[in-house]
Amino acid sequence: MRKKLQYTLLSLFLIAIPLLAADFNHPKHEIRAVWLTTIFGLDWPSHTISSEYDIESQQKELLDILDSLKEANFNTVFVQTRLRGDVIYNSRIEPVSNVFTGQYGVLPGYDPLQFVIDECHKRGMECHAFFVTFPVGSEKVVREQGDASVVHRHPELCLFHNKEWYLDPGLPETADYVLSLVKEVVENYDIDGIQFDYIRYPENAQTFPDRQSYNKYGKGQNLANWRRENINRFVSQIHDWVKKNKPWVQVSSSPLGKYSRIPQNPNAGWTAYEDVYQDPKAWLQAGKQDMIVPMMYYRQNDFYPFVNNWKEQTNHRNYVVGLGAYRLNMNEGNWNLSELKDQMNYARRQGVDGLAFFRTQFVIRNEKGLYNELKNNFFKYPAQLPPLLWMNQSVPQAPREIVVERKNNVLKLSWNAPSNDTYLYTVYYSLSDAVDTEQAQSILATGIRDTEIYLPIDSAKEQEFTFCVTASNRYRVESPTSYETYYYLSRFDK
Repeated sequence: MRKKLQYTLLSLFLIAIPLLAADFNHPKHEIRAVWLTTIFGLDWPSHTISSEYDIESQQKELLDILDSLKEANFNTVFVQTRLRGDVIYNSRIEPVSNVFTGQYGVLPGYDPLQFVIDECHKRGMECHAFFVTFPVGSEKVVREQGDASVVHRHPELCLFHNKEWYLDPGLPETADYVLSLVKEVVENYDIDGIQFDYIRYPENAQTFPDRQSYNKYGKGQNLANWRRENINRFVSQIHDWVKKNKPWVQVSSSPLGKYSRIPQNPNAGWTAYEDVYQDPKAWLQAGKQDMIVPMMYYRQNDFYPFVNNWKEQTNHRNYVVGLGAYRLNMNEGNWNLSELKDQMNYARRQGVDGLAFFRTQFVIRNEKGLYNELKNNFFKYPAQLPPLLWMNQSVPQAPREIVVERKNNVLKLSWNAPSNDTYLYTVYYSLSDAVDTEQAQSILATGIRDTEIYLPIDSAKEQEFTFCVTASNRYRVESPTSYETYYYLSRFDK
């Protein structure tokens, strides 16, 4: 399965292989992400299952999504793992979502989270589990979940506001409860990161009914500062547990797209700091986040000044701009593609660490040509993920040189691991006798978890190749390159 997949992906790559002219608009390191939403099956799955055939169809739907993303050189998937008090894995704490079988608490014959992780990794992509943090559903959702609902199991943690149920961020037990879910995922799955969405107070927070917990725990603080401190403490507690147990697992969040009101836009409207009591600046400066992905689904003066404002807060952690791909849809804003392209170009010029798109279907369905633009231009070449140097700076040993074997119309490229540790590999190439490993155009494949790949060839064509390989550890720190391997392809034995 894995060999066949790599064969297909590299075959697609080689269709466009001939020229590697310098193109300095394409960074070697960049996070290229999508949010894959499972609530209501918005991105996946689009249908529930009732038979073995439906299981295969549901899984194939995900494979097609990931293949499309890989073909456009995406390297990260944020998969919605906790929805509204329900999850997409076999949990002892919350019910499995009904999006898979039509029933809460029933697995679809496989573990969806494990399946997503495995298939992302096969394609050289990271997989991060994103959690909806405090909302736990409408009255209808709570009723359908029945006794399994957190509202029924832990009513002392829950508050009703604006026709929705929420966990109360002001209770220390709420952080303990969410941490119990994080522990299940981190301990039982090879996840690359945990990301928090809705890690904030809700809309119309002025009327959020947390007076009782404020009276108990406020300790003389004003309400706004107390609420921010509740979330700060939550972030710190989650981060510290993850780093103690699996230090390479990244902890991130997707706050509102505007941090606070700034001189360039003093009337910015809804902001993270003032309106929903998020203080991502505090999280970053305290070193409690590895990545920040603000949801910047705005235009003009509500977007451009805030790209720079966020960059000032990052404390050298990864900063990824969240872009509203859905805004291209005629029912969601009807933006022109040029508006999103301008935002992408501006963000890259400002030196951000990557781009994330909400949400997946609006990308792969090529809304107003977005997918084609990414595949053919903006993400034309693969990109490595940036190294996580604040976590670990140890440099792995280089692998030995690549061994090339011709097997009919395929070249087998193989190498030995530098040690028994876990590595991800990047294979570089050129169509001459030297490889420039500083250029994205030289990356043949990255994020490889095996020590071999298969490269389809045109056996009727004479062609020279030079290959080399590097190993990166779990912190994405890259080794020196291996010795280069020169290979001359000919239809004649030489």
